[in-house]
Amino acid sequence: MQYSEGRLGRVFVLRLEEGERLNDSIESFAREQKISHGLAFFLGGSGDGSKVVVGPEANREAIIPMIYALTGAQEVLALGTIIPNEAGEPVLHMHAAAGREGRATVGCTRAGVEVWLVGEVVVLEILGTATAKRQKDPETGFQLLRISK
Repeated sequence: MQYSEGRLGRVFVLRLEEGERLNDSIESFAREQKISHGLAFFLGGSGDGSKVVVGPEANREAIIPMIYALTGAQEVLALGTIIPNEAGEPVLHMHAAAGREGRATVGCTRAGVEVWLVGEVVVLEILGTATAKRQKDPETGFQLLRISK
């Protein structure tokens, strides 16, 4: 296990507009506000055709993401971390549960979730965790969280 202790900094409440892409909007906001590390909560709706990553195909040697398109406007609840990559840019890793008519899908929002009407976000800035970074893992190609001591 790797860990880093931090403390809360600023707290932001955002309203995203219809059609904004979740990850793009939150990462852009983090850059503008100079938030390198944080926690983001999303409550709202996703538009028809929004996409989530719902898992890798079974083969571990070549990890291929499975993309799922959401149909119709859906209710969404999501949680994610903002951690900088090796270039120092804030990167959001967020997973969401989306549902409509009693059916639910859970997945990573990086494939493209667009806001439908309601897009409420709370961002909690985390200070003092500068050693936490997303670094490319040579085995998987993923940008994995690494914490150096």
